[in-house]
Amino acid sequence: MRCLEGLFLKALVFQHVVLFLSHTSEGQFWGAGPSQTISALVGDDVILPCRLESAADVFYKSVEWGRPDLEPRFVHVWHEGRDFLSNQNPSYKGRTSVSIEKLRRGDLSLSLSAVKHSDNGIYRCYFPPLSKEYNIKLVVGSVSSAVVTGVKLNSTVVVVQCKSKGWYPEPEVLWLDSEGNLLPDGSTETLRGPDDLYTVSSRVTVEKTNRDSFTCRVQQSTINQIRDIHIQIPELTHFNEDKESTVQKDLLLQDIKNNERDRVVNTLKEQRKIQDMLETQRKNLEEQRKKLVSFIEELKAQENQMGTNIIETEKKLEAAKKVAEQDKGKGNFELMDIILEAKKQLQARKHKDSELITGVWILLNETDKLHQNLKTKISPEERSDDPNQKKTESPECDEKGK
Repeated sequence: MRCLEGLFLKALVFQHVVLFLSHTSEGQFWGAGPSQTISALVGDDVILPCRLESAADVFYKSVEWGRPDLEPRFVHVWHEGRDFLSNQNPSYKGRTSVSIEKLRRGDLSLSLSAVKHSDNGIYRCYFPPLSKEYNIKLVVGSVSSAVVTGVKLNSTVVVVQCKSKGWYPEPEVLWLDSEGNLLPDGSTETLRGPDDLYTVSSRVTVEKTNRDSFTCRVQQSTINQIRDIHIQIPELTHFNEDKESTVQKDLLLQDIKNNERDRVVNTLKEQRKIQDMLETQRKNLEEQRKKLVSFIEELKAQENQMGTNIIETEKKLEAAKKVAEQDKGKGNFELMDIILEAKKQLQARKHKDSELITGVWILLNETDKLHQNLKTKISPEERSDDPNQKKTESPECDEKGK
């Protein structure tokens, strides 16, 4: 009867627990609104948000992240207190994780590092205990600077052409005057390469004025990215071929300066990102070191306790032996009590050892993830998808082998 009452109470509790998509998350991405779409740039780390409405502890439950369009479909699986990655799709190896602390609060969010174009798709967050799921769309984009590819001048009109390649998703091109007003639509050509990246080229023709300053803007609204190039046309009272050539050279130098500036800025951003990542990894490793020290101290304490228990058991056995010499029945009862007490102590020790082994496995998994993230961030050429690199067995495979 008590068992049925317990099941009924659990059913009432779980009936009010529903999954919902968090509209806030950590990491650098855009568009995590009601459309349930998350956008990022190639190389970013993102979090795909998914959590329980109530802060239930799901550490010992199962959580499945997958992509139905892949085979195998599994992106990351958590099962009864540990990662279960034996069937993980190889393209995600070493790049996914769930937070133990968040799982204890009912947060099932998936961390995905160093995203790439092949990560584009629909992700399924599935929680088997409630048979609930949510689909989240991830869009991984690419951007590139715009460059001036041609300028033609005469006494009345200016023809300017700009180009940008390496975009995803497909961008659009806008032209603005010196005051930021949109110019009439220019002629734009869009090409999609074998790598699925887009190249756009646009040309606009406008009347020449006293303020010959234009902006070619390439933008992509889904990933919220804009790249501008500003074009300054010097005032020409008398147009000739020599001056057109000079304008072309000035624009080329301006373009080179812009590209070099962008390269330096991007390099500094990447270096800062790596430094922040290394600092985070250092803190995580320090925390794991403290946990390992705690495990070692607990093992030492158990060892000392076991020694004390052995001495006490030996004394009790000696006393029971003396009692048995005088009263055999009473001596047997005392001996049985000693055996039962020793059995209880051994069972308690076994339980403690099991907890310690579970904790060590979790730390090993976390350390392996940190190691993989470091390899992914700092040495891309050493990633695990390198066919010449020796593959290591996962903890699941090792445990099954044992």
